[in-house]
Amino acid sequence: MNMESLKRQAAARALEFVRPGMRLGLGTGSTARHFVELLGERVKAGLAVIGVPTSEATRADAERAGIRLSTLDETPELDLTVDGADEIDPNLSLIKGGGGALLREKIVASASSRMIVIADETKWVPVLGRFPLPIEVVPFGLEATRRAVAAAAGVSPDSGRIALRKAGEGHVFVTDGGHFILDATLERIPDPAALAGRLAAIPGVVEHGLFIGLAQIAILAGQDGIRVVERP
Repeated sequence: MNMESLKRQAAARALEFVRPGMRLGLGTGSTARHFVELLGERVKAGLAVIGVPTSEATRADAERAGIRLSTLDETPELDLTVDGADEIDPNLSLIKGGGGALLREKIVASASSRMIVIADETKWVPVLGRFPLPIEVVPFGLEATRRAVAAAAGVSPDSGRIALRKAGEGHVFVTDGGHFILDATLERIPDPAALAGRLAAIPGVVEHGLFIGLAQIAILAGQDGIRVVERP
């Protein structure tokens, strides 16, 4: 069974939590895309829901799927967000932002009564940090912000472990909000909440990819089937 099949299985299981009339946050990334596609099939069969996308890419996917869309200005309170993750630990703390949509993803998740994270089993880790932590920053004062991020993470600013994300051919990756992303290769984050606090205190940091206390349920698809984990 290939990885895309596992992702689709997790997405299909998340659909079981969707009820008619729900206001849904629609995540970004390859696993969330499966959820949007499957939700679109249910919508075509008569399910009435409203979706709030977390990125322009997800908006385009949802429009193609025929899902009725809104914004957080029009629909500021959501019932459920379904999104993927780059890493999930046993407390259901997450690293997100590999797709570059972490700011909007966190705003949408925070506006939701519940968040379900869907993933293949490889995303389940004992400790966060092997996946580089995305940190969204403003372009102004980039080098000063990068050095402050390195200090907050406890690494040398000259080690190469806090790197500006590129978009190919030497271009800088730019988020939907017009910001840059620094990817922090830390290997282990023993205290995600403490690091989150230090990063949030840096003026040039818009948001970071540590999602703590937001996900209530993780749906993990593996070769032996689906595992549903609830936050302790």
